[in-house]
Amino acid sequence: MCRSIKVLRAGATPASREEIEAAALQYVRKISGFRQPAAHNAAVFDAAVAEISAASGNLLDSLEVRGAKKAS
Repeated sequence: MCRSIKVLRAGATPASREEIEAAALQYVRKISGFRQPAAHNAAVFDAAVAEISAASGNLLDSLEVRGAKKAS
């Protein structure tokens, strides 16, 4: 679906907040069909990006990857 969204779980370096927000924005743009929402939709568009960013951050923080070393 969103082929341009990069995998954020790759490697030992955790994804930055900016990377997570950019992926969430791409996702909301894709499913809404709007690159930039009209003024009357801006609040719900931005809220969706924030919710998806938070959920994505929680997911990435909670994943356990086999063979990966935990940060100390």
